[in-house]
Amino acid sequence: QVQLVESGGDLVQPGGSLRLSCAASGIFVSAYPMGWYRQAPGKQRDLVARITSGGRTTYVDSVKGRFTISRDNAKNTLYLQMNSLKPEDTAVYYCNTPSKDFSWGQGTQVTVSS
Repeated sequence: QVQLVESGGDLVQPGGSLRLSCAASGIFVSAYPMGWYRQAPGKQRDLVARITSGGRTTYVDSVKGRFTISRDNAKNTLYLQMNSLKPEDTAVYYCNTPSKDFSWGQGTQVTVSS
């Protein structure tokens, strides 16, 4: 059974940084394209960053240059480094494949506010 467990969210001031983690079990994150999604209150869940099994990364324009997706194959964990955070980054963040192949985890709350 595949399980994705997100962590690392917190309350942070604008301009701050956070690193989110997604620990996977039941799959090898290196074998799949993986992505980070976010869902703000009242909005749909959107893919904001993705990494291919070969390591190529892509980002939506709103996070480009501020967020970095990566993975540690030894730890079977996906990461999202978020810098220069803005209030509009406030959301619950989830990991999954770009095709949403697996059940969603509980997500991790990121709140950017002064």
